[in-house]
Amino acid sequence: MTRKYHLAQINIARTREPLDHPLLKDFVDQLDAVNALAERSPGFVWRLQTEEGDATSIQAFDDPLIIVNMSVWESFEALKTFVYSGEHLRVLRNRGAWMDKLSTPALALWWIPAGEIPTLESAKAALHLLERQGPSPEAFTFAKPYPEPQDQPVSA
Repeated sequence: MTRKYHLAQINIARTREPLDHPLLKDFVDQLDAVNALAERSPGFVWRLQTEEGDATSIQAFDDPLIIVNMSVWESFEALKTFVYSGEHLRVLRNRGAWMDKLSTPALALWWIPAGEIPTLESAKAALHLLERQGPSPEAFTFAKPYPEPQDQPVSA
């Protein structure tokens, strides 16, 4: 089935120390494997990355300890399966060892037309929207997902 929309996601984290600190070594050592796992996962479309292959050096926020991850998936189900299974789930369960808990949303999901690539600005806007008004069709979470938009036929 060809989808008209894909699911974009941003998740951010505030590391307890800079990425080159020994406390973050285990996390940093797993990045390449987790990124490669994402790219091999069914439904994966795109992920934000530098020439080095990850996004940890992208400074999207004023706080230099905030790291960002963005990706696009064919469906909500494909992203959820990747996030909550296998090696990624093991890393996710250990995030408290490396990351501080944020007082604002750390994850936002939103639908984009298939073939589009989200910008950091649109991703940050989704996080801010989620913080201001809670889950909505424009920005939502795994806990309160919204379905893929259904385009209304144009009436003549």
